Amino acid sequence: MSSRPNIIFIVADDLGYADLGCYGARAAGFGPVSPTLDALAAGGLRLTQGYSNSPVCSPTRFALMTARYQYRLRGAAEEPINSQSRGSTTLGLPPEHPTLPSLLRGAGYRTALMGKWHLGYPPAFGPLRSGYEEFFGPMSGGVDYFTHCSSSGQHDLYLGAQEQPQDGYLTDLITEHALDYVARMAPGAKAGTPFFLSLHYTAPHWPWETRDDQALAPQLHRHLFHLHGGSIHSYRRMIHHMDEGIGRLMALLAQHGLTRDTLLVFTSDNGGERFSDNWPLVGGKMDLTEGGIRVPWIAHWPAVIAPGGVSAQTCMTMDWSATLLDAATVAPDADYPLDGKSLMPLLRDATTWYGPALFWRMNHRGQRAMRQGAWKYLRVDGHDYLFDLSQDERERANQAAIDPERLSAMRAAWERWNAGMPAIPQDATVSLGYSTRDMPQR
Repeated sequence: MSSRPNIIFIVADDLGYADLGCYGARAAGFGPVSPTLDALAAGGLRLTQGYSNSPVCSPTRFALMTARYQYRLRGAAEEPINSQSRGSTTLGLPPEHPTLPSLLRGAGYRTALMGKWHLGYPPAFGPLRSGYEEFFGPMSGGVDYFTHCSSSGQHDLYLGAQEQPQDGYLTDLITEHALDYVARMAPGAKAGTPFFLSLHYTAPHWPWETRDDQALAPQLHRHLFHLHGGSIHSYRRMIHHMDEGIGRLMALLAQHGLTRDTLLVFTSDNGGERFSDNWPLVGGKMDLTEGGIRVPWIAHWPAVIAPGGVSAQTCMTMDWSATLLDAATVAPDADYPLDGKSLMPLLRDATTWYGPALFWRMNHRGQRAMRQGAWKYLRVDGHDYLFDLSQDERERANQAAIDPERLSAMRAAWERWNAGMPAIPQDATVSLGYSTRDMPQR
């Protein structure tokens, strides 16, 4: 077996901070919501202060792929990639840009993406043009789980570079393709050729459809962006379907003797949507309050990570991409230096430390944020806030008037960081269909 691990990077879609049992979710009527992920957390490392690079889907995925701040690329400005972006040659991940899969592939890894892409449409963009050898899934941000049609009504399910209609519930189809891939890669992995599998579920992203809702799919699809459908019960069942698939994947790894030497990382692309549980955080998707950007992070790698680890280490999506490169002993491209910082020391020893300052920005409501140590600077609708998250995770007690010097210093640090990033184009907007919830009030 190669000393380099197999790598599986699992990304849920719009999963809230407290939607998993190991993050405080209560049992549902059918039992625990996420028993597989809870077991992985117990057998590995769980982070309590980890973040996504953005409170919306596409920009976080740019950061995941490049291990750099998404603001460096035009296609990642806000959330411009939707069904109207088909045919665009600017709104997407440039094929010439080094990526996590292309760097791993160049170092001898086999690579595949099973699940959501959302980084630009063919022919200008696509997974096979950005380092993946194999791909199955939708190109867009959200599709019906049964018809596999996007919000525009266009069928959106691909196998490789070709549109590929398939029958079935999308979460289960993604799982099946992931299982097939691992089964095919297992002999090579045992012989010294590791694999990198991006497993990007669309669950629990709208539409709110469980495995048992196929008869309702045509009606639900007419309201793909609907505000009046779904329930917390269907939402939690969708999470459970994903968890079941991950359980099947872990069983397959064990069957092939690959568990010990496989690094598995699980997270969400942003904070939860309207049916999620973000307790004790406020806000959700599209917000730079904690509920929009703080997400679950679980790492499992028995050869390196001791079981039962819990850490308050601060980090972002791009840090984990840098970590995976480090774990595989793969150097970044010298022309594209990483913004992400490797967390390999944390994987070896779950001792918490505060890393570099973290930064965010959005045109939507003029939002900006910075996390440095226990402190957070936030601007919403032109108003500045300062929160001590060690005492106030709900961001209710504004310390701006009490500690003006700290606020001034953090605001200046954000301005310096922002000056080093390309400006957000004025035509960059967020996609429709989301609601902003519980933002701080003046």
